[in-house]
Amino acid sequence: MNNLPELMKFYKGKKVFVTGDTGFKGTWLCKLLTMAQAEVTGYALPSASREAAEFFHRSGVAECVRHVNGDVRDYATLHKAFEAAAPEIIFHLAAQPLVLKSYENPLETYAVNVMGTANLLECARHSESVRSLLNVTTDKVYENNEWCWGYRETDVLNGYDPYSNSKSCSELVTSSYRKSFLHPAGIAVSTARAGNVIGGGDFAENRIIPDCIRAAISGREIAIRSPHSVRPYQHVLEPLSAYLLMAARQMDNPELSGCYNIGPDDTDCTTTEKLVQLFCRAWGYGATWRCINAVQPHEANFLKLDCSRIKAVLGWQPHWHIEEAVQHTVAWAKAYYAGDNIAGLMEDQIREFGFGEVDRI
Repeated sequence: MNNLPELMKFYKGKKVFVTGDTGFKGTWLCKLLTMAQAEVTGYALPSASREAAEFFHRSGVAECVRHVNGDVRDYATLHKAFEAAAPEIIFHLAAQPLVLKSYENPLETYAVNVMGTANLLECARHSESVRSLLNVTTDKVYENNEWCWGYRETDVLNGYDPYSNSKSCSELVTSSYRKSFLHPAGIAVSTARAGNVIGGGDFAENRIIPDCIRAAISGREIAIRSPHSVRPYQHVLEPLSAYLLMAARQMDNPELSGCYNIGPDDTDCTTTEKLVQLFCRAWGYGATWRCINAVQPHEANFLKLDCSRIKAVLGWQPHWHIEEAVQHTVAWAKAYYAGDNIAGLMEDQIREFGFGEVDRI
């Protein structure tokens, strides 16, 4: 099932529940699932911005997913939607995903990322339909020692900032539910620790590529804060292919469940400076950047993942190098702001990535 077209066939007719379906990753994931002809129920708050809401609709996902407006902190509403969906497979993507926002509002961050996860796991605990559950966390769950080598799944979980730490807590909550309730009930559970993701449809504030796009569209010089920070940047389709693979494989082979890092090869872990240079080259039109000195809360300077486990156990491999990831992101952004057919472009990029001649929606 490591063959992507075969993986899509697995999801045909499957009942899938996706939290955070209106978000950046969630919309792309639902696009893949609906193209695979899965029966998808999405659960999320309304989109965080006008652009994100427009992305959800222009992607073609809104008309193909049974979407429920709701907050993962609201157990009663979540449970009602969950029971109505009776899913076989769950992808938990709903989160407060921003480091800087977590400094501004740590209580909200912990409530969403920890108790929201606990609420979803509690729904699964009482379900008679669920067989596979995947909780999407982050590469930032690890205690960061600024090592020059990649973190492994057995390293200490202890994120520094409230966002990263709340995701470490989400991992621990998931581990407890897995051992105490879900595995004994025959439900396979994994967590996915993905590196930094880029791609069309990310409109978040204080993220490097969305900031680059906003500056380029308005003709401004791109301003970056930490040019020498190293991150495992990857196109959004990379972790999504891994999520689909993990949830499918563990459904039939529960012994494969566990914790998995998902990131690019070492050659594609890059500095912010190089990423912005690649963006300017792909964007053209004389796009330029500069470094600014700004006081900001603590963020890790060096972060790399060791992804040998998912490669060895599940046979997953990254597809696009960082240059290709940036080029596809730029192509998407230009098409979006030109008013082009975003749904068709996403389908083209999904096919080019390797998913094959899947159905269009």
